[in-house]
Amino acid sequence: MSQLQRPARNFFRVKCGAAMLLTVCLFLSAQAQELFSPNRNFRMVFQLDAGGQPGYELFYKGKAIIRPSRLGLELKNDSFSLTSGFVVADSARGSVNDSWTPVWGETKTVADHYNELALTLEQPRARRKILIRFRAFDDGLGFRYEFPTQPNLVYFVIREEKTQFAMTGDHTAWWIPGDYDTQEYDYTTSRLSEIRGLMKQAITPNASETPFSPTGVQTALMLKTADGVYINLHEAALINYPCMHLNLDDRNFVFESWLTPDARGDKGNIQAPAVSPWRTIIASDDARDILASKMTYNLNEPCKLPETSWIRPTKYVGVWWEMISGKSTWAYTDEFPSVVLGKTDYATAKPNGRHGATTANVKRYIDFAAKNGFDAVLVEGWNVGWEDWFGHMKDRVFDFVTPYPDFHVQELHEYAQAHHIKLIMHHETSSSVRNYERQLDTAFKFMKQNGYDAVKTGYVGNILPAGEYHYDQWMINHYQYVVEKAAAYHIMVNAHEAVRPTGIARTYPNMIGNESARGTEYQAFGGSKPNHVTILPFTRLLGGPMDYTPGIFEMDLSKADPNNHSHCNSTLANQLALYVTMPGPLQMAADFPENYERFMDAFQFIKDVAVDWDDSKYLEAEPGKYITAARLAKGTGNWFVGSVNGDSSRLSSIGFGFLAPGKKYLATVYADAPDAHYKTNPQAYVIRRYIVTRESRLRQLCAPGGGYAISLFEAKPEDLKEVKPLK
Repeated sequence: MSQLQRPARNFFRVKCGAAMLLTVCLFLSAQAQELFSPNRNFRMVFQLDAGGQPGYELFYKGKAIIRPSRLGLELKNDSFSLTSGFVVADSARGSVNDSWTPVWGETKTVADHYNELALTLEQPRARRKILIRFRAFDDGLGFRYEFPTQPNLVYFVIREEKTQFAMTGDHTAWWIPGDYDTQEYDYTTSRLSEIRGLMKQAITPNASETPFSPTGVQTALMLKTADGVYINLHEAALINYPCMHLNLDDRNFVFESWLTPDARGDKGNIQAPAVSPWRTIIASDDARDILASKMTYNLNEPCKLPETSWIRPTKYVGVWWEMISGKSTWAYTDEFPSVVLGKTDYATAKPNGRHGATTANVKRYIDFAAKNGFDAVLVEGWNVGWEDWFGHMKDRVFDFVTPYPDFHVQELHEYAQAHHIKLIMHHETSSSVRNYERQLDTAFKFMKQNGYDAVKTGYVGNILPAGEYHYDQWMINHYQYVVEKAAAYHIMVNAHEAVRPTGIARTYPNMIGNESARGTEYQAFGGSKPNHVTILPFTRLLGGPMDYTPGIFEMDLSKADPNNHSHCNSTLANQLALYVTMPGPLQMAADFPENYERFMDAFQFIKDVAVDWDDSKYLEAEPGKYITAARLAKGTGNWFVGSVNGDSSRLSSIGFGFLAPGKKYLATVYADAPDAHYKTNPQAYVIRRYIVTRESRLRQLCAPGGGYAISLFEAKPEDLKEVKPLK
């Protein structure tokens, strides 16, 4: 996302100095201060209570959506902490009305419009101060803690952040269990009062998991009030700070921040000057506004990369689903129960015959990618060490430069280059983080020497050094280090099992993808709920795009591996729609080439659909039930529509008012057949073609777990003769 020259900000300041303005300062500290959003739909009220504890309320269209809630931080080995005893020492207000141009994204430009209130709070007894900065946007509120340079607050340790979000009732929530190590859970839909009783069954097995509370949940948390207001709680710009969870007081319906501890149990080692991440509240009475919000990105810094032409949105295939489904293996041989890098002799080992990352197999994927207009091929299991890679807390588990005997790096580099295809490197770390950091420069140099411009990183298993968690401050800094180091080598990063994104891709747009949620792979691990993809855009995707790996056409996994009885809980049409409803600059066609070759008429949509956009419109939305989105492909006049459906069949009804006036379009509709069902008849689809204009309307049946996708190209004269208008 390219950095723009910003116009001068029109801030006016209300200062409270020393003795001269003491009376004014005392008045300010005693009175509530208000902040309105530019459209005045949001009103935030800040005040200190009798004990000097800071707090806030938030109103939307005149109704409270956050009741009085406390702010502050409890410090370790500190007799005062940063929770009370404050007076207001300074107040500054301002506003910004600006826009910026992303390197990639859902829109060509992003509006950045907010009003700001920055309050400096002083603790007279401790002789120190902090600043709380609020920004009110038309889609919600962000606030953070700031720790300026001062003698009495330099190095300090957070015992717990005490930020509260007091709900106004027993709202409906779409939640996953709070966990220090994984976000790969199916979502549960329940009332807040039901979370405790449902927590045990919501926690499902994972390679690394550390739940912490019977009422702890993760952000982004989606909520809906009884009177139809949608509320989303999250954070933005998570830098050098632990990931925030939310712990619920289910008697009073108050969420309080719960930071991820490190190996010592500490929840943040801070050196001033410093800032916390932004705490965000996005709200609307229209669910579509939540999906369209860019507030999370706007609370991040502009792009810090001096040049971004090397960052390219990518559509790819890969040697991945073979191993996930059980058809192939990452490992080269079955002969080694133990591997020692540099000593184990693979040259004499007997191949297991099921290794996926062979030169011949990768060439097959390169041929398929080139034939069908894809950009790249991902290869997993190419490097030695996969025989004993998981579950042993092994430090030197991979070296990221040594291939198996049947994977010829230079030959494949030349073959891919001749076919105008890029290869995507895979760096699974097995969560041996020190091992990866020791080798980063060597690994990235190897990538550049062999034509790899993008890397998929992985952090499966418990973190090594032992005691650290996937989402503690130490690991947050590691993920950031990898992204910044990769940028120095002009390498794009797609991180799996890392922390969920918080809009940092605005600042470092080489972070083109993350997993950080339950992705398509779980369809091969027993299946995900059919409405899962109708929730993710309201939660996980608010902070950045997901490498969800859609495009599965064969839902019966036993056809890949007779021992795998999983079922992909989606119709084929639903899989097509995901390329539009879950947007991102990195999109995979995840299934086997031979499965696509069985359904080439449906595969045409995946070939056509864009991965970068100039405009986006949300046509229908209700979390857990349905999402319908329309997007304008970057630099073209071509639109694409995707609609994903939840558990029950429904009739979608959309207009085409987003189309250019006075033009006619050829619409190709890929939809569920009348008898389609995600479980019993997932491959039943129909393809219809219509001529449409901005006045047209479509009514389309969506099956359970189904949906539809539409490509819209400006009609040619022959189209107008051969295809009937949509009525």
